[in-house]
Parts: sequence; structure tokens; C-alpha cells
Amino acid sequence: MVNAGAMSGSGNLMDFLDEPFPDVGTYEDFHTIDWLREKSRDTDRHRKITSKSKESIWEFIKSLLDAWSGWAVMLLIGLLAGTLAGVIDLAVDWMTDLKEGICLSAFWYSHEQCCWTSNETTFEDRDKCPLWQKWSELLVKQSEGASAYILNYLMYILWALLFAFLAVSLVRVFAPYACGSGIPEIKTILSGFIIRGYLGKWTLLIKTVTLVLVVSSGLSLGKEGPLVHVACCCGNFFSSLFSKYSKNEGKRREVLSAAAAAGVSVAFGAPIGGVLFSLEEVSYYFPLKTLWRSFFAALVAAFTLRSINPFGNSRLVLFYVEYHTPWYMAELFPFILLGVFGGLWGTLFIRCNIAWCRRRKTTKLGKYPVLEVIAVTAITAVVAYPNPYTRRSTSELISELFNDCGALESSQLCDYINDPNMTRPVDDIPDRPAGVGVYTAMWQLALALIFKIVITIFTFGMKIPSGLFIPSMAVGAMAGRMVGIGVEQLAYHHHDWIIFRNWCRPGADCVTPGLYAMVGAAACLGGVTRMTVSLVVIMFELTGGLEYIVPLMAAAVTSKWVADAFGKEGIYEAHIHLNGYPFLDVKDEFTHRTLATDVMRPRRGEPPLSVLTQDSMTVEDVETLIKETDYNGFPVVVSRDSERLIGFAQRRELILAIRDFLVSSRKRMF
Repeated sequence: MVNAGAMSGSGNLMDFLDEPFPDVGTYEDFHTIDWLREKSRDTDRHRKITSKSKESIWEFIKSLLDAWSGWAVMLLIGLLAGTLAGVIDLAVDWMTDLKEGICLSAFWYSHEQCCWTSNETTFEDRDKCPLWQKWSELLVKQSEGASAYILNYLMYILWALLFAFLAVSLVRVFAPYACGSGIPEIKTILSGFIIRGYLGKWTLLIKTVTLVLVVSSGLSLGKEGPLVHVACCCGNFFSSLFSKYSKNEGKRREVLSAAAAAGVSVAFGAPIGGVLFSLEEVSYYFPLKTLWRSFFAALVAAFTLRSINPFGNSRLVLFYVEYHTPWYMAELFPFILLGVFGGLWGTLFIRCNIAWCRRRKTTKLGKYPVLEVIAVTAITAVVAYPNPYTRRSTSELISELFNDCGALESSQLCDYINDPNMTRPVDDIPDRPAGVGVYTAMWQLALALIFKIVITIFTFGMKIPSGLFIPSMAVGAMAGRMVGIGVEQLAYHHHDWIIFRNWCRPGADCVTPGLYAMVGAAACLGGVTRMTVSLVVIMFELTGGLEYIVPLMAAAVTSKWVADAFGKEGIYEAHIHLNGYPFLDVKDEFTHRTLATDVMRPRRGEPPLSVLTQDSMTVEDVETLIKETDYNGFPVVVSRDSERLIGFAQRRELILAIRDFLVSSRKRMF
């Protein structure tokens, strides 16, 4: 039992009853709701509305409004969540580029938007335009050389430190609940736990602003997990406007489940994956009605985001791919190997991150969250700038790793040695030997992979909004791209091997390295979160690669098997247990063999069990029991002799019942 000494005190019970006390319909902070009572109250409310609807036209209209209020809430959640996600995407794009330079024609334009408006931009130099100037060009009129590099390096670090400092300061001063991913707490709240203020208006505002700042700072984190928290804050706000949801905590959680689906929908542009994510990973109670409304909320949110078009490509998905080569059965082996890597990475990350977070909680390190964020940001910026694959935003990195090498690609990863006699069309470029740029990109990716693995462990869990989806996908995408290039070169130079002979002829387009990056991203994300079905759906919605479901499924299942061999907990469940939240997972397995009689009988010398008896307990006896103990509830038994359990009574319910009894007794006396 949770200690409730502050509730009982040493004074008389009537002294406590004179103080303000939550009514039957409300709960105290850090308490768990009564699902059966909430369901019963909603049934009574619905029965009254149905009976009154037959009395008059006005009552009938009110019943219709009540029935459609749920859909109205879903519409509002989708509109606001989609709008906020679009604004966040646009702001992150601009502020990320602000670390490297500024647009002279309009300072609020990102690099890409600035060069769109320039008439002097050419296709070969589409990343360069006179309107966009780096800080060295603007301040010292130099674009090349050591001094220009050092100045751009320093400006990159200063902007990153400024963004991170503003973010951690806003969180610490205005909304402490705005830190972290938010998904562990959302899971706990949806299971029936009360955390006052976690989904409040200040949390919504501060998390939206600081999410832009921390992602723009270049820290190894993403915005996808926190967007679920933002969407749930929207759901909590709109549900408070309707008495149907504001006065019933059970009904409110149905709205929050749908809001979580809308959050994933706008985070990835994956409405179906958002519904499945809410069902598989977040929600505790998910009736069929909630499934329909979640689908509607995710649809509206995705439509709103598409209307804003933050990516400027008229597509909803974040990493659209267009591969022209099918996958072959022999490639399942490297796909499964990537699944093994994802499971091992997930296990390593969870154990190291939980150990670091526990150390943060139990040492003086936790007393200086601002210094910790500044230190990690400084290390990240200093190490990330020299490597082009860690300097850019993580979303851009993943997009480049997913891309196939066409004739128009200018990436280092596509620096192959071309055959001058090649006459094939653009969509069917054959495998070619790797050039100098590919080998340079390989060792740079290897260094970036090691850096991402290490720095993400220390970044996730700091006192700033921090998502884990994008960093995990980046780790898997880098590993997958390197494996893909390796398989591609192996097939090119040894096409006569038996494993390549049947499907990889000379001059054919056999292996797609971008596909391996996509599979690796799914494997690492699955190893960390232990998602399966929703992960695969999110990945093919995210990329548009519907043809590659089987490789994604193979990698996701392998990743989960390998990770589960070392521990059943995903990162969110591990953080729930680390924070001590009372979350009872439906997937938990209990192997205890102890009988109830072995633990319910007091030992010799111990006081008897504090119970309520059905046959002989008076009001005075209940008052004495409440005053002398500090338990939050008491078992109800038939009698002291049989002690057969027939129920359980909560402390607060007993206090309310006694209060009502005393009030009614006074009324009868007068």
C-alpha cells in the first residue's frame, strides 16, 4: 500500500473532513483511477440522456450533440496537432540552416527556400546561390580557407549552445514536465494513473517551442516521440471543453489514445501506422469505438500537415524512396543480419542509457541539468561539425542514406566509376565499381555510426524534449547503407559466385544499398522500442516502399527476438520502471508460486491485518481504523473468524462515505 500518512495525520478524523477534499468524480495527483466506476458513471449518464431525449425536441438535439461531441474533439485534435507539426517542421528547417548561414533576401528562409527564389541557381550548383551566405562570407567576406572554416565552425557551436541553453532554461523555469520523450508517461497515464499538469497548456506551449530549439541545436534526438506528447496535450485541452470527457477520466483516456495516434501520424506522415502504434505500444484500454475515432483523428492530422506542405515536395511522407529493383531471396540473409544488429544495438542502448539515467538520479549530476545539457551540446557540436554526415540534420542524413543512386544524384555515396559506353536508361543503372567518394563516405559513415551510438546514450533522458525514433533510425540506416554497399560490391566483383549467379548478371542492377539502409533503420528502431506490426506499417508509409514489406518484417521480427533474449523491456517500459510509475503492463509475465495464505497471515508478534468486516463493523470502528493506520485501502472480509475476502475499500471512499453520513445525520437532527 502507498503511504498516506499525510492524509490520516494524528488528529481527529473530523479535522481532516473539514479540509477541502476531492469529490467522488475527481482523483488526487499520483493516484490511479477506478475504471469500473468511470464506466458505470458513463453508463448512467448515457441512460439519462437517452431517457430525456424523448421528452422534447431540445433534449433530442442535446443528445445528438453529445453523441457527436467525440467526433468534434477528434476533428479539433487533428487540426491543431497537424498545424503544430507543420509549424515545428518549418521552424526546425530554418533554425538548423541558421547555424551555417543566412538568407539575404529574407532571413526567415531556409537554405533550400532561399535558393528556390534565386534566378542564378543552376542545377549543378543547386546548393549554392548568391542569396544564401555562410557566416564567414557575411562577416569576413571569405568563403574558403582556414579562417573561413574556423569562423563557420565557431558559429555552428555558438548557435547550438544558444538553442540548447534556451530550451533547457524554458523547461526548467516554466514547464518541468516538458522534458524527455513523454511516451513513458503517456503510457502510464493511459493505464489510469493521474499526473496533474503533465498534459497542461503550459506543457503544450513550452514543449512545442523547446522541441524546435533542441532539434535545431543538432543534438542526437528527434521530434517524433515528443510530438505524441504534444498531440496528447491537445487532446487533454479539447476534452476539457466537453463535460462528457472532462468529468470522466475513463472517457478522457479514450480521447488521449486517439490523440497519440494523431501524434505519430503527423510525426512520420503515417496515419495508419499511428493508429497501430497507439493500439500496440501506448494504449491500455482500446475499444472498437476508439479505433474508429483514432483513425479519423490521424486522417485529419495528416490532411492538415499535407495542406501546410512543410517539406515542400507535395508529399506527406518524410523519406520518400523510389527503388527500381526488386529484392531477391538471397538478400534475406543480410537483412536478418541487420535485424540481429538492431536487436543487439537496442539491448546495448537500453542498458547503458538506463544505467546513465540512474546515475543522474542518484548523484549530484542530476542537480545541474543546465550544465549537463550545455556540456553534451558542446561535445556534440565540436565532434559533429567536421564530419558531413553528423553536421547535417539527422532527418536529412536518413533521407540521403535511403536514396537510390540515380544519374542525377550528386552525393558522395553515389560516386561510382561509370562506364562511358553505358546506354541504359536512367531508371536502370547497373551496379558499378565504387569510386573514391564512396570509400571516403564509408569511413566517414563508420565514424558517424560510432559517434551516434555513444552520444545518443547520454542525450536521451536529459531535461529537454528528446525523441528516440530518428536517432535509432539513423544508427540503423548508417549500418544498413554500409552493408548494402558491401553486398553491392561483392556482387559486382564476384558475380560468378553461386549465391549471385542466378540473380545478379554482369551489367545488371542487382543490389539497392538504400533498401539495406531502410531495413537497418527498421531493425534498430524495433530493437529499442520492441515494436513489430506498427513499426513495419510506419516504415512503408514513411518511405512509400510498399514492395519491401517482407524484408522489413524479417528484420523487425529478428530484431525483437534478439533483443528479447537479453530482456523483455523496451526503452519506454525501462524508463517507466526507472521513474517508479505504477504501470501494470498486460504483457508482463509473473512466475511467483507463493500462495496468498503464505503472505496474508501475520507473523508472530505482528499486529493483526487491518481489514473491514462485513458483519460487525460500526462507523466508529471505521473511523478508528482510518485514524490509526496510514494505508490507502483495506480488504473487506466476511468476519474475523472466516476472513473470506469479498472486496476492497479505498481509504478516500471511506472518508467520503463517513462525511456524507455525518452530513445527513445532522440534517435529520435539525
